[in-house]
Amino acid sequence: MRSLAKTWDAVVVGSGPNGLTAAVTLARAGQTVLVIEGRQEIGGGARTLELTLPGFLHDVCSAIHPLAVTSPALRRMPLDRHGLAWVHPAAPLAHPLEGGRAVLLERSVAATAERLGRDAAAYFDLFAPVVDDWERLVPLVLGRMRWPKHPAAAGRFAVSALRSAQGLLDAKFRSTAARALLAGIAGHSGLRLEEAPSAAFALTLGGAGHAVGWPFPRSGAGNITRALASYLGALGGRIETGSPVNSIDELPPCRCVLLDVSARELLRIAGARFPAWYRRTLQRFRYGPGAFKVDWALDGPIPWRAPECRRAGTIHLGGTAEEIAASERQVCAGRAPDYPFVLAAQHTLFDSSRAPDGKHTAWAYCHAPNGSNEDMTNRIERQVERFAPGFSSRVLARSVLGPAALEAHNPNLVGGDVSGGANHLAQVFARPSLCLHHTPDERILLCSSATPPGAGVHGMCGHFAARLALRRLRRGYR
Repeated sequence: MRSLAKTWDAVVVGSGPNGLTAAVTLARAGQTVLVIEGRQEIGGGARTLELTLPGFLHDVCSAIHPLAVTSPALRRMPLDRHGLAWVHPAAPLAHPLEGGRAVLLERSVAATAERLGRDAAAYFDLFAPVVDDWERLVPLVLGRMRWPKHPAAAGRFAVSALRSAQGLLDAKFRSTAARALLAGIAGHSGLRLEEAPSAAFALTLGGAGHAVGWPFPRSGAGNITRALASYLGALGGRIETGSPVNSIDELPPCRCVLLDVSARELLRIAGARFPAWYRRTLQRFRYGPGAFKVDWALDGPIPWRAPECRRAGTIHLGGTAEEIAASERQVCAGRAPDYPFVLAAQHTLFDSSRAPDGKHTAWAYCHAPNGSNEDMTNRIERQVERFAPGFSSRVLARSVLGPAALEAHNPNLVGGDVSGGANHLAQVFARPSLCLHHTPDERILLCSSATPPGAGVHGMCGHFAARLALRRLRRGYR
């Protein structure tokens, strides 16, 4: 490990959005900060590369960012002055159905509801309060485990959120369209739809779609990383790349360390500093399904049978709620589904900078058993072709990364889990343990998505860990 002679106030290991947000939070408070990244390029899950053909820009991991635009930490930063610009599709989400139909999540709750027939009132009654309360709910869904500042809003949200998506659907919705729309959004959880708190994902991500949209950065997710790095540099922070960390003892002199790594990597890098009980806790931490991801270079836009799909940046491909639930059940039981629920994005319909003139890209993934080596490419493309006949003929090239390959590419994606750990109810509140960002060594903090509030490009895990580090730096370590 290259080292500088000076002693840093803080060293951050890992340059994903949480690591960079932690570093910026510390640097803004006047601390000296060094970020160390094992790879030659920074960004972790927020990178953009030419994965298929020259000139075709693909997001390596994260692709759609509703939580980034509503994140209290990121909103406080002047990232627009450092090159970050958001693209908002005409509609956040489309969910195609059989017969050339599609249901859309529009920015307007009323406009979405009016297309849902007999479920219009139920949909409006569910989401209108979420949108009205959105700014009061953000500290709850992207906050720390504490008594809410707005208990009435929190209580209204919790009644529907802290249950299973299946229970929510059965209690409130009857139409195929409404049930499919909500099931698809809940499917982001990586849980069985019969398991709590899968409904929370439907409420949070659906509410975000109405309140702030499901945008993405112009020219790729890597621009989030570049903007954070540029801002950090303006504050005097430093980033060192190409420096893998195998032990915390390799780090330069510093007063504290923040690790933007998985629970497993925390154990590997710093386990020798921890007592046996904490090591056992990290070993027991549970990981969720893996992701099987495909990126395509296309010679034209995806030929959706339902024209409404061309208005949306994100497309959910899984058919009915029952089909989606069956797919996620199989994954959670350790079986690769024949008809997976596919989450897709079509950036170039709204951002031509990502492909050569007249060409397009598409991004998609499905859940697969953790660590699986099974090839899901044909099954994913079959689901696309189901709702967009002729899609396969437009493919110029593809990039494929399954769960095992994702982990080989980034050891923090344990078994291909892009969420930093399973979203089971216990792990929502105790992530990766009741210690949360703390570790038994007060100079070592965890700042990754293995801590609350969990997965997503929002930087809040890093922000909370950095705030904790600041309190300790200011009072001095014992």
